[in-house]
Amino acid sequence: MASNDKLPMRNRSVQCLGPHGLHRMAYTEWGDSRNKRVLICVHGLSRNGRDFDFLASRLCGHYRVVCPDVVGRGGSDWLPVKDDYAIPTYVNDMVTLIARLDVEEVHWVGTSMGGLIGMTLASLPGNPITRLVLNDVGPVITAVSIKRLGEYLGRAPTFASFEEAERYVRTISAPFGALSDEQWRHLTENVVRPGKDGGYEMHYDPGIAEPFRKAMSDEDVSLWPVYDAVCCPTLVVRGAQSDLLTAATVAEMARRGPAAQVVEIADVGHAPMFLDDMQVGIVRDFLLNGQTS
Repeated sequence: MASNDKLPMRNRSVQCLGPHGLHRMAYTEWGDSRNKRVLICVHGLSRNGRDFDFLASRLCGHYRVVCPDVVGRGGSDWLPVKDDYAIPTYVNDMVTLIARLDVEEVHWVGTSMGGLIGMTLASLPGNPITRLVLNDVGPVITAVSIKRLGEYLGRAPTFASFEEAERYVRTISAPFGALSDEQWRHLTENVVRPGKDGGYEMHYDPGIAEPFRKAMSDEDVSLWPVYDAVCCPTLVVRGAQSDLLTAATVAEMARRGPAAQVVEIADVGHAPMFLDDMQVGIVRDFLLNGQTS
């Protein structure tokens, strides 16, 4: 997953204001920094912006691609008040990031949590999102998927070796589908870091689990008013075996609100990771041509 030689990846950060003070949000940037066509790619709950390396390397000839580490993940700061790990904080941070980029509008690709952040921002009057890709997420989050995520979030052990860490990532991320050894290694390299006492640990603040678990219930989470307020062209990419985004919800998303285009990826659960040209092509065609193949 090497960066494009002509348009290399750059590591940057921006200072943001949260409910209890300032924090730094890291992001990677690909492509020409002068390009006013910007694509923002936002990751899932416990991962970080490096998940989009492959997609960014394929699209950075068209866009300035920006992949933030949502606060508490990857290279970003950890928040002292754990209840601040919430969608309003994340949306505020993204507005600050877009101001830093000095553009009036952006395209958005969001996986799971990143899709919820994008959907929330896109629902606001005067928002800057003009095309939205929701990757395996929508306005109904199933209770069964929340329970599954809650079983491991913030509870990862320390790993004695990188190989042990990779086995763990393969286990908890099995719904990503049948990936190559190289792809699994890439996904592991960027979601673990060397531990303080040797070995490896997950590269996020375990405290992100605290507000998540407080919000857990036996009921699905419904955000239909948010989705219905989205006005920009929208694509929903669903893993055919997803336990978070049901086929029934996707069918309703195609009918109401922005009347999303829908593409389903076979043999994948939650969530497609855009690590091959077929999956990237679906996103590229929608963003650049306004339609999917």
